[in-house]
Amino acid sequence: MGKQLVIVGAGHAHLTILKNLQKFKSTGHDVTVVSSSSLHYYSGMGPGMLSGIYRPEEIFFNVKKMAENRGAVFIEDKVVKIHPQKKTVDLHSGQTLSYDVMSVNTGSFVPVEDSESSDDFVIPVKPIENLLNARNKIIAALKNKELRITVVGGGPTGVEVAGNLERLIRNECGQGRITLVAGTRLLRQFKSSVRNRVRNALVRRQLQVIEGVRASAVNDNSVALTDGSQIESDIVFMAVGVKPSPVIEDSGLPIGQDGGMLVNQYLQSVSYPEIFGGGDCISFQPQPLAKVGVYAVRQNPILLNNLQGFLKGTALEPFHPQKSVMLAFNLGDGTAVVQWHSIVWGGRLGFALKNYIDQTFMKNFQISGELDG
Repeated sequence: MGKQLVIVGAGHAHLTILKNLQKFKSTGHDVTVVSSSSLHYYSGMGPGMLSGIYRPEEIFFNVKKMAENRGAVFIEDKVVKIHPQKKTVDLHSGQTLSYDVMSVNTGSFVPVEDSESSDDFVIPVKPIENLLNARNKIIAALKNKELRITVVGGGPTGVEVAGNLERLIRNECGQGRITLVAGTRLLRQFKSSVRNRVRNALVRRQLQVIEGVRASAVNDNSVALTDGSQIESDIVFMAVGVKPSPVIEDSGLPIGQDGGMLVNQYLQSVSYPEIFGGGDCISFQPQPLAKVGVYAVRQNPILLNNLQGFLKGTALEPFHPQKSVMLAFNLGDGTAVVQWHSIVWGGRLGFALKNYIDQTFMKNFQISGELDG
């Protein structure tokens, strides 16, 4: 007898599942995909979309078509609560869904609790759609004045957003001042050679990089710093790190220290074996994982295999995170800084490599006419 499989969230970790939904349908199971949007934007190319290196349609997946073309029911809605004892989920619309097996990939968000300003002034870098809206807003504003833009957060996303903002302003023949508030230290978790390369590249393009202070508050027209100074700003991008979707904790599921759903080596809830998950919304019990997209991408085939195995009653496959991941920072000027093991390099060849990897990933999952228009 077929069972009810519910896929919550159509993010990076679920793309292989979406591409292979017919495998569940062909064995008699009903599949429902719930996502807050019919399109899913790839975060690795988001800053490039902001600057105009990529068109929006080049970096999104039409997850609604992916699901429906393979026989699944697609619901554009948001899960607000999971009831694991009853095996149901509540949607924002008021609808309730039942499941026998579920996989959760609800992603993460950028906390902006300290902001006392309008939504138009403060732009969280996630969801990635925010960067598209910001691009359009900046292009319109540059026609009338010089912009003062502040990026809060000295991690990889803050660096990429700052560099790509400079390209956007230059491409639009506008005038602007970009300030990156990097916190204690720019890219503090990376090698000094990475930090130096990135800092020098940004400063050389007239971006101001401030280290040793943090943003203490964001108000309309300014960012207050912990040293008592203020940065007058027209737009503020918040790239201060991400937190897992609160629906996990709100539902009473076991969570890790970061608030993500606690899963075992099979990407399976430690208390509810019929619930699986991947991406930024999970906490991997065997070892902490950085919130980088490469882990979500590598979890794709494991989740597909284990959902099939659980439904069949066969053995599950453990997820083994790679010990070292290659990271490449798109600086927006046609160059990238790349770290692979102990090797650090960059330049135009670095961007060419990152672009090749990203484009290959997109071609693997853009299978629903995303580029037809």
